[in-house]
Amino acid sequence: MLKISDLYVGYTSVPVLNGISLEVPEGKIVTMLGANGAGKSTTLKAISGLMPAGFGSIRFGGAELAGRRPDEIVRMGIAHVPEGRLVFPGLTVSENIRIGSYLCKYSKAELKRNMEHQFALFPRLAERRGQLAGTMSGGEQQMLSIARALMSKPKLLMLDEPSLGLAPVIIDQIIDKITEINREGTTVLLIEQNAELALAISDWAYILSVGSVALSGPSSEIGRDRSILDAYLGG
Repeated sequence: MLKISDLYVGYTSVPVLNGISLEVPEGKIVTMLGANGAGKSTTLKAISGLMPAGFGSIRFGGAELAGRRPDEIVRMGIAHVPEGRLVFPGLTVSENIRIGSYLCKYSKAELKRNMEHQFALFPRLAERRGQLAGTMSGGEQQMLSIARALMSKPKLLMLDEPSLGLAPVIIDQIIDKITEINREGTTVLLIEQNAELALAISDWAYILSVGSVALSGPSSEIGRDRSILDAYLGG
């Protein structure tokens, strides 16, 4: 579904990605792991058009993404849930979710049906439809940011640190929802600080180090090798 080849990205004259290559097969969960500053978030920003590629190729379903506007990339079927959630605090839960469909030409019936699907996926949001997003807990805001992204009916959902700063019980709920979303047919590219959780639910893993892919392989194999986690992720 997604194929990145020899991608270079940087901030002004400072390189961040140094020729990374990776693939995300359709229907799978692929995780990117690595220490802070390894280039994980920059990779997602390059895919979604928020950062320009200096060199290299990003192909989605065979179509080149490099040089396209972010709204074009959303229309092509990629949704990006950024680190920090970034909900609209002064809008209600329902309004935040509805914004996710802004680029979609839904009928009123389709819009209602899609919103109700998100409320069924996240019952806690259904209970808080009229609540301002800024008054919700971090876990509820994370659920809201995922529901908002799903309103565009993406083929590929990209998640940047969805468990960051959340209580363990909420993390378990978020992880369960990610696997459920994948079972429903959405491909997932995941960045996650909790390596063990990420490896437990993903099919394939890439470990980034200083802007390059240091290692890749089946998540089950990488998860069994503690020396790898110690070497690249500090244990």
